[in-house]
Amino acid sequence: MNSGLPLIPEVVSQTLWKIEGERMLMHIGVDATCYQNKRGYGRHARALLGALVRLDTDNRYTFFVDSAEDSASIPPEAETRLVATSSPTVISASSTGYRSLRDMWRMSRAMSSRGFDLLLFPTVYSYVPVFSRAKKMVMIHDVIAERYPELTLPSRRARFFWKTKVALGRWQADAIVTVSEYSRQNIVKYFKLKPENVFVIGEASDPVFCVLDNPLPTPHLRSIGITGAGRMVVHVGGFSPHKNLEALVAVFAKLTSRRTFSDVRLVLVGETEKEVFHSYFGTIKEQVERLGIADRTLFTGYLPDKDLVVLLNLSTVLVLPSFMEGFGLPAIEAAACGCPLVATTASPLPSLLGDGGLFIDPSQPEELEGALTHVLESERLRSQMRDAGLAAARQLTWESAAQQMIALMQKVVRR
Repeated sequence: MNSGLPLIPEVVSQTLWKIEGERMLMHIGVDATCYQNKRGYGRHARALLGALVRLDTDNRYTFFVDSAEDSASIPPEAETRLVATSSPTVISASSTGYRSLRDMWRMSRAMSSRGFDLLLFPTVYSYVPVFSRAKKMVMIHDVIAERYPELTLPSRRARFFWKTKVALGRWQADAIVTVSEYSRQNIVKYFKLKPENVFVIGEASDPVFCVLDNPLPTPHLRSIGITGAGRMVVHVGGFSPHKNLEALVAVFAKLTSRRTFSDVRLVLVGETEKEVFHSYFGTIKEQVERLGIADRTLFTGYLPDKDLVVLLNLSTVLVLPSFMEGFGLPAIEAAACGCPLVATTASPLPSLLGDGGLFIDPSQPEELEGALTHVLESERLRSQMRDAGLAAARQLTWESAAQQMIALMQKVVRR
């Protein structure tokens, strides 16, 4: 955390915030360079920042982006500043990419050059050091890279740059924000921070994720082989090694060797070709072929929400067997669609969804096998999980998260 002793000289910025009655008027700069990321960081940024600027009509927001695609998708309520870089952050900050010092300096200079009251980084993934007297809030979603570095960052160089970036972000931050109490406890533990300096603002499913009256496969789903017939075990996310998909595939192969599960298919949803994070897609595909379950396994690639919501409505169970999840948003989206869940205990999902899921130790494949067997066999259990999951998912909204963020920003600026 910022000790008040600057690492390098800061640019003095004009203080803009003022009090009108009980309202604090602020100019807030936002790093929105991860806006087009198709994984959790991008989905989180789009949902939270979108709700923020819709609800907060008092304060002024400037979003910094480094691609025309990002710029075109920013909500109209916010100002947009496009910073020219050699490569978009969503690509260059990836596990195998290289974000040039020149690009980082350009973004840093742009964000440091205006009189902001607060600078917000929705994820440390795209963080750059800034040299401004503005207060700084940095979001650290989890400690997966710290707990499982070899499974998330493929090279020593990548691990070094990640560790350096996160350390600088922690040092500059006037407040660190994360997405769950589970992540907060891990952040305090791994980074040896004071608990009172780490704040929780949760996530939610988008309203598009809901129970459909008569879910029918979309044309795209039909084109890739999803007809709605038979039972489906679904995973939504990337193919990073920490997702523990090798265990899921092995358990699925064992289950479907039984006659009672001969109709069950494994559907793996996630980017297979343009993934910016460390991916084991090739390894998983080879395992599927080696185990002789290629005819019962479908790799869908990335699915837009209009297709994903239908798939979740048609699915028998969503499985998230990860070694660790900071939040586990696909589980909340599935619950909002009435889809039962089997998920890792190394996550906040047991406390978020309760009876809406069965929770397993990711290091124990027999627990995963037992949970999947129970869900696939018991219609009564699935009905109970559906009702509990729906009730839990309804308690989480992006509007509530945005209101909490507004209150926290005011608190940080007042310090």
